[in-house]
Amino acid sequence: MSTPLWAQLHADLLRRVDGGEFTRVFPGELALAAEYEVSRNTVREALRRLRADGTVVAGRGHPPRLGRQTEITQPLGALYSLFASVQASGLSAYSAVRVLDVRADGVVASKLGLEESTPLLYLERVRFAGDAPLAVDRVWLPHALTARLREVDFTGTSLYRELDARCGIRLTGGQERIRAVVPTQGERRLLAAPQDTAALAIDRLGLAERTPVEWRHTVVRGDRFSVLASFSAKGYQLDVHSGHNGPGWTA
Repeated sequence: MSTPLWAQLHADLLRRVDGGEFTRVFPGELALAAEYEVSRNTVREALRRLRADGTVVAGRGHPPRLGRQTEITQPLGALYSLFASVQASGLSAYSAVRVLDVRADGVVASKLGLEESTPLLYLERVRFAGDAPLAVDRVWLPHALTARLREVDFTGTSLYRELDARCGIRLTGGQERIRAVVPTQGERRLLAAPQDTAALAIDRLGLAERTPVEWRHTVVRGDRFSVLASFSAKGYQLDVHSGHNGPGWTA
């Protein structure tokens, strides 16, 4: 099966962007149609895909330009807020809330040290950095402790902020596991990620003092996110004071 013309054009434009072209200006529809000898409809579809993944930004009445491919960096070994970190990078941070309900999940309940039938508050969001999706974030919390969160619109606020303000719960530590994964087709669609884009899965158990209050599973685009640790001749030392990112994770 032959590759559609728009897909060939999309792939070649990505190659040229990665090669450092278009730093001053990105060509418009007419210029690309003439250069590649294809129709404007073909160019429009290729540009639509480039806009969807944040490679190109184009507003009404303005020529297309390269988007800011800002990488969100988080320190290992520290509590941190993705919401705050995205803002600190100069991008707008917001979420598309997919699910906010109460359910039972025996596997997650056991991770939180609870009976399998314990009601859990479940929040599922797509996290955005600028106009492009960054992560698919799923979190479970004991409903008995967090019932007030059902009233929150999480579009423009962080979970940890609301957990503190409404429930009086502040995370003090926990454990986090980061591993490379192949995202599901559904996750890849939500992340607007090309087929060959790597992803990281982050599993987090959050504690308030010694009490487990959060289980979180996050799938994040590997091309827009990294973790950072420092070391010295005296041994390995976690960088818990990231210069510009601030404290917290996927809050």
